[in-house]
Amino acid sequence: MFNFFLKKKDKPSLNFSNLGVDMHSHLIPGIDDGAKSVEDSITLIRGLQELGFQKIITTPHIYKEHYPNTKAGILRGLDELKGKLKEANIDVPIEASAEYFMDDHFEELLDRNEILPLKDIYVLVEMSFFGAPPKLEDYLFKTQIKGYTPILAHPERYLFMHKNFDEYSRLKDKEILFQVNLLSLSGYYGKPIKQIAYKLIEAKMVDFLGTDMHHEGHYKFLSENLHNKELQQTLNKYEFQNTEVFS
Repeated sequence: MFNFFLKKKDKPSLNFSNLGVDMHSHLIPGIDDGAKSVEDSITLIRGLQELGFQKIITTPHIYKEHYPNTKAGILRGLDELKGKLKEANIDVPIEASAEYFMDDHFEELLDRNEILPLKDIYVLVEMSFFGAPPKLEDYLFKTQIKGYTPILAHPERYLFMHKNFDEYSRLKDKEILFQVNLLSLSGYYGKPIKQIAYKLIEAKMVDFLGTDMHHEGHYKFLSENLHNKELQQTLNKYEFQNTEVFS
């Protein structure tokens, strides 16, 4: 068990309770690059509660080349995790979806109707940080044709888009929703990514915020940055849709 939770007397006043739902995390143990054990999962879930979240939708990677997870396997892992949470007397609503890497395998899953949405019609998708797939627009269009609304995970982290901000506008014009990482706003990935994250928010392009929690380091960084005035002002100023859509 990690010993990194804030002592009650040391808790900063800010938390993420106004977001309500964390809709991007990697908490099912042993199936991707997130939690490695049940103990890790339980500790990180307790951490999300400490940060103020009242509901969790965890989103393991589905990327055939590296994390060949399936809808059935994710739901089985979720059931096992729920059992362990009950044993640990942790009462928190937790659901599972997936973070889909957009490639031909993703297209096959769409064709076979084997998608595990975040809720009803919403699907969390990602791509390489270094370049868009040649069929990006086809993947997004097919997702929509199938009746889903794509949510692009962490658009601020796609380095190839930084020099051409119009690319973000083009995706928004196609009714693609954006989810920015709280870690990006806190500076975890560096200054350029933080700047783009805030620029997207100022441009009113961001629909959701998520932790993208994988491990202890992510929790520690977020908890240590709750005093960040820029982050506080952003959470107070903008109305993100986490609670409205996913509660």
